[in-house]
Amino acid sequence: MNAFAVTSEPPATADEPGRVKKRSRPRAQRVWQTVGPLVIFLAMLAVVAALTPAFLGGGGLTIIAASAAPILLVALGQALVLHIGSIDLSNAAIALLGAILLAITLSSIGPVAPLLVLVIVTVCGALNGLLVAYAQVPSFALTLGTLGIYSAAALVASGATTVYVASGGEAIAALYATGIVGIPLTFWLGVVVAVLLWAMLRFTRLGLGMTAVGRNESGAIFSAVRTRVIKVIVFSLSGFTAGLAAITIIAQAGSASPTGLGSDLLLPAIAAAIVGGTSISGGATNPVNVVFGALTVALVPIATAALGIDAQAQSLVYGVVIIAVVALTMTRSRGAIVK
Repeated sequence: MNAFAVTSEPPATADEPGRVKKRSRPRAQRVWQTVGPLVIFLAMLAVVAALTPAFLGGGGLTIIAASAAPILLVALGQALVLHIGSIDLSNAAIALLGAILLAITLSSIGPVAPLLVLVIVTVCGALNGLLVAYAQVPSFALTLGTLGIYSAAALVASGATTVYVASGGEAIAALYATGIVGIPLTFWLGVVVAVLLWAMLRFTRLGLGMTAVGRNESGAIFSAVRTRVIKVIVFSLSGFTAGLAAITIIAQAGSASPTGLGSDLLLPAIAAAIVGGTSISGGATNPVNVVFGALTVALVPIATAALGIDAQAQSLVYGVVIIAVVALTMTRSRGAIVK
């Protein structure tokens, strides 16, 4: 038996109208996951361009891409965790902790610092995965707890103040200062990671196993899929992408702070993953579309300002977006219970 086989219903026939109707929603979901994120981004960009015509001509796309870079990398990790039917509320805090550690260590150990930070944050993610997989702690409750732990660690490591890169950060700063077609390399880093993750999900045994876990974990277990190992790997990847986000934060700001750039990535990253077509119930993720989800979320502050909405209402907009997209895209079948 193929360990990653996914059973499907036989095709509906013309004399079974009920089944035709039942199959229409999954088809609509596939269309959404393919083109929806791009359509939403282009629609919002058109609104912003119409309300503020000078924005696009004045380096607006560069601003959007730079703002989207850390959101995208955290969102990619979040999308992988959502893909297996879990959630990681701590990866944004891990990114902030990584940025602070990177700012502290760059001046003393130079080019080794990014590698060390990537190892540390990947271990943080792996610890989450181990507790979810082997201690059977629900991911929401666990990562809510580790969110507090990693946030406290960031506060202690920084001394509750801004940590500036004293020296040795020139190479990292070049990621933000250098661009391709006017877009910073920090954003292109996220695009490359998204493409690699897309290939992993589509063509590798690990990716097929992740999809099996997200669609039907019980079935995956009976098919001899190593679900616990997969969970540890996925949470580790979430920590790793958070570490890459930490590097983009330092590249852009040259400093890190518990209340500065990167301190409010959690809600935007979740919104970006969901707007990017990631199913909240697991089993459906296209990392490439998460790129457009991150760009859309990065546009929210600009769009709200263009519409005359107070900046403090941005969290409200993120929340409304999450609710609306989940309501429009989640699968509902007759007799199913939504919890």
